[in-house]
Amino acid sequence: MSSFQAAESSDESAQIRLGRLLWAGPLTIAVSVAAVVGIRAVAVALLKPDSAFLPLTLETPVVDTVIASMCAVFVFRAMGRYSLEPVREFRALAWKVLVVSFVPDIVIAMQHWLGCSWPEAIALMFMHIAVWAICVTVLSTFAVSRKRLSNGSDVP
Repeated sequence: MSSFQAAESSDESAQIRLGRLLWAGPLTIAVSVAAVVGIRAVAVALLKPDSAFLPLTLETPVVDTVIASMCAVFVFRAMGRYSLEPVREFRALAWKVLVVSFVPDIVIAMQHWLGCSWPEAIALMFMHIAVWAICVTVLSTFAVSRKRLSNGSDVP
């Protein structure tokens, strides 16, 4: 069995645990905010955007990240309640949401809204990628338990 097939099999036997989600959810949000603040600091230092460009001010990305990460946690919990394969379905949905999140960045870069050009839009896209990666990784790693065999190994 390939490692990809093993990963898929373990996803099928994964169950989201509310007790774990109670600490993994806030951890996801905190790490996402830290990543976005770090990416923003590098982007501002390198690009020196106009102060009127709100997406690269400090407040806007932090608030947006908290809201988006909270939504991801709630969706992950809902998938745990209503899905037979919650981790796999969450990852698939998260990928689609990431792609859709690029649309406003592309539009503001192409239209030069708020003084934005491609470098600023790409910085915003890096923020989106970071939050996507953190949400998918932290939630699917720490908020689930997998069924185990009596010898301690995961169910194939």
